[in-house]
Amino acid sequence: MGTGTRTRHHWAVRAAGTAIAGLVLLGLTPGTASAAPSDAEIAAAEAARDAAAAQVGVLSARLAEAEAAADAARQGAQIALQDYEQLQAAYQAARAAADAAVAAAAQAEADVAGGVAQVAGYARTTYIQGSTAPGATALLSADGPAQLIERAALLEAAGTHRVDVVTELTALQVQADRTEEQAQTASAEAEVLQEQAAVALADAQAQESSARAQTAALTEQRDAVAEQAEAAGQQVAGMQAEQDAAEAAAAQAAAAQAAAARAAAARPAAPAPAPAAAPSRGSTSSSASSPSSSSSSSSPSPSSSSSSSSSGGSTSSSRGSTPSTGASSGNPAPPRATTAGAPSASAVRTAIDAALSQRGVPYSWGGGGANGPSYGITYPDTGIRGFDCSGLMEYAYARAGIRIGGTSRDQWYLNRGKTVARADLRAGDLVFWGTGDDYRSIYHVAMYLGDGTVVQAPQSGDVVRVSPMWYGSDYFGAVRPTA
Repeated sequence: MGTGTRTRHHWAVRAAGTAIAGLVLLGLTPGTASAAPSDAEIAAAEAARDAAAAQVGVLSARLAEAEAAADAARQGAQIALQDYEQLQAAYQAARAAADAAVAAAAQAEADVAGGVAQVAGYARTTYIQGSTAPGATALLSADGPAQLIERAALLEAAGTHRVDVVTELTALQVQADRTEEQAQTASAEAEVLQEQAAVALADAQAQESSARAQTAALTEQRDAVAEQAEAAGQQVAGMQAEQDAAEAAAAQAAAAQAAAARAAAARPAAPAPAPAAAPSRGSTSSSASSPSSSSSSSSPSPSSSSSSSSSGGSTSSSRGSTPSTGASSGNPAPPRATTAGAPSASAVRTAIDAALSQRGVPYSWGGGGANGPSYGITYPDTGIRGFDCSGLMEYAYARAGIRIGGTSRDQWYLNRGKTVARADLRAGDLVFWGTGDDYRSIYHVAMYLGDGTVVQAPQSGDVVRVSPMWYGSDYFGAVRPTA
C-alpha cells in the first residue's frame, strides 16, 4: 500500500477517536502476527497510538496547570508559615510579659502583706498600752525640759513613720491591683496570639499538603498514560515494519515476474516448418535439428522497482520540564536601585562557606535557624531535619556574626536600606522572590554566589544545592547584609 493511501487511512481512523484499548481488542502484540498486518489493523493501531498521545497532551496541560496552582499554593504556604512564625514570636513575647506581670503582682501582694503587718503591729501596741495617744503620756512623765524635748522629737519621728506606713500600704495596694490587671491582660493577649498562630499554622499546613498532593497525583497519572502511549507507538512501528517488509517482498516478486515476461517477449519466434514432402510410405520424419540461425539478443536486465514506504513515528511526550531560568514573560517587579555599600569580603566568604557546607542537607518546612538544621514544624516535615530557605540564610550569616532575622520577609525588611540592583549583584547578596510589591508577599530567598548561580534550600523533597540564578515575574529584589 502506498504512502498516500496509508496516510488517508491514518487520518480517517484517527478522526474516529479509537482508544488505546483498541490494541488489546485487536489482539495485536509484537511478534505474534503470522502474516503482514492489514491496513485496517495498522490504522486501528495508529488511532490507538494517537489517542494515547492526545491523552498525554491533555494530562500534560492539566499537569502544567496543576503545577502552577501547586506553586501558588506553595508560595502561599511559605507566606502563611512566616505569619505563623511571627505570631508565635509575638505569643512568646506576650507570654514572657504575662509571666513577668504575674511575678510583679505576686511581689506587690507580698509588699501589701508586709504593710498590713506593720499597721496591725501598731494597732496591737496601742491596744496593749491602753491608749491611742501614748505620746501625751510620754511627755507628761518627762523628768525635765531636756528629756521632754528629746521625747517630743522621738514621738514626731514615730508619728511620721506611722503616717508613712499607712500611705505606703495604700500605694502598695493600688500597685498590686494594677499589676494584677496587667498580668490578666497580658495573659489574655498571649492566649489570643496563640490561637491566631495555631490558625496560621493550620492554614500553612493545608496549603503545603494540597500543593504536594496535586502535583504527585497528576504526575503519576500522566506518567502512566505516557507509558501506554510509548507502548502503542512501538506497536505501530513494529506493525508498519512488518507491512513494509511484506510490500517490499511483493514488489520484488512482481518485478521479477515482469522481468521474466519481458524476457520471454523479447525472444524471436521459432521459424515455421517448411512444407514436408509427402512422406514415404512406411517412413517417419521428425525435425529435431536446431534452427539455422540463433538470436543473439540478450534479454534486458529487470529494472529495480522501488517501494515507497512511510513509517508512522510515535508521538513523544516529555515527562517533565525544567523551568526556564531566564526572565519570564510576566511583568517583573520594578528594578530597585543600589543603596548598599561595598560588602565585607571576610563576612561574605564566611557566610558562603557556611551555606555551601550544608549542600545535600534535606529541605525541611520551617526547619533550621542560626544554630543549624532542625526538625520541621509539625506535619509534613516533623521527621525531616534540615533547612527551609530562610533558615539556611539565617544560619549562614550567623556564622559570620550577622543577625538577619528568621524569616525571608524579615531578612528583607531588616536590610531594606541596603538594596542591590540586578546589575550590581555581588557574591553573598540575598535575592528574594514574592507574589507582589509588598515585602510581606516574599516567599523565597537564596544567596547569590556570582557567575549566575545561587545556593538555596529550594522546596520540599529537595536538598540544599547550587542552582542557576533566575529572575522571572516574581523576582522581588536583593539586599547586602554585609554592607
